[in-house]
Amino acid sequence: MNLIYVYGPPGVGKFTVSTELSKITGYKLFHNQLSIEFVRSVFPFGDSSFNKLVLKFRAETMEEAARTGVSVIFTSLYAKGPGDKIVKDIEKRVKKHGGRVCFVRLYCDKEELFRRVNSKSRRGFYKIHSSRQLENLLKRYNLLSPMSFENSFAIDNTRIPPKKVAKMIIKHYNLKKADKKDK
Repeated sequence: MNLIYVYGPPGVGKFTVSTELSKITGYKLFHNQLSIEFVRSVFPFGDSSFNKLVLKFRAETMEEAARTGVSVIFTSLYAKGPGDKIVKDIEKRVKKHGGRVCFVRLYCDKEELFRRVNSKSRRGFYKIHSSRQLENLLKRYNLLSPMSFENSFAIDNTRIPPKKVAKMIIKHYNLKKADKKDK
């Protein structure tokens, strides 16, 4: 089982790249907005119950995928410091069942990031979708740094199409197509 953990700031292209990666590999795509929307149907965004359940749902889903041998692509923000414990917990759960975690950090020029975050396609989910929202989030959290405790395959996707970025990830981690159990 492989967990491809794709992280970066809002608007960098995590979902778009991961969708292409899923098409090529056949891996299941679990993007972070799924858990947000699921829990937000009951608890308001940012509420302590909301935060607890989102983190629990994500961690347990990744662990069960590892336990059953289902390869997954997971997209997430990573906030240096506060996010360390969360990432380490998911990694521990996956490795406990013999899974491999492959970290991919996407980043792009700040100007391009602010252009992308304003895209209409981001309004379909509860996503950051304005320059002002992004600026406020970047002031509160360090979302632009790599994980300091894990090696990540870092890709500047400012001018690289999503399908090519997906192929770069496949090559770097020598990923194989999902087998029948993964589908």
